[in-house]
Amino acid sequence: MEQPFLIYPLGDAAICLDLGNRIDETLNNRVLAIRQHLLKDPFTGLRELVIGYGSISIYFDAYIIKKKYQPALVHHWVRNQLEHAYEATKNFVPTPGKIHQIPVRYGGEDGPDLEILARNWGKSPEEVIALHCSRKYRVYMIGFLPGFAYLGVLPDELYTERKQKPVTVKAGSVAIAGLQTGIYPVDSPGGWHIIGRTDLSMFNPNEDPPVWLEAGDQIEFRV
Repeated sequence: MEQPFLIYPLGDAAICLDLGNRIDETLNNRVLAIRQHLLKDPFTGLRELVIGYGSISIYFDAYIIKKKYQPALVHHWVRNQLEHAYEATKNFVPTPGKIHQIPVRYGGEDGPDLEILARNWGKSPEEVIALHCSRKYRVYMIGFLPGFAYLGVLPDELYTERKQKPVTVKAGSVAIAGLQTGIYPVDSPGGWHIIGRTDLSMFNPNEDPPVWLEAGDQIEFRV
């Protein structure tokens, strides 16, 4: 039987379990369950768990693991922890994430790409805004920038390719690309199309935690 996942090293101090590189709620739920299982009884030397769309990466301290558990090979030992967590979560019941409402100012200076996208789709800006606000979006993962949440999925009518060249994007900009939407947490170059902006801070290094969204949460955009 074909193995339903890949496990591979990420250098000397990390290892990844990959269920599939695609936007899929079932896969994302499974890696969240694996994270929850590992955090329930973390092994000594576990440093960080990072969620992807359908993957989870373990960052660890090889010296501490070697000293505590005395495995012949640390990577094989950590791999066994991942495989055990995968087996233990076969019958998991996902816990719903928190629901957050994000107020957005659409169009104008805050959303410079809204009107041209609307024309390309044969819609009015108001129709695009209504579509963007028409559903809850799942936080699949946090990445690219601290606090940048990859949200999905957009209505099919709002599909658009990334920009060919990145532009300077302001913090709080609400953007779309492919069937994803997201919010830029800081001023940054970006290749997604900007349709609005929020005043909510997505990343604050002086807070604990500095990022308040988590994978598995849901977002509702509001005008």
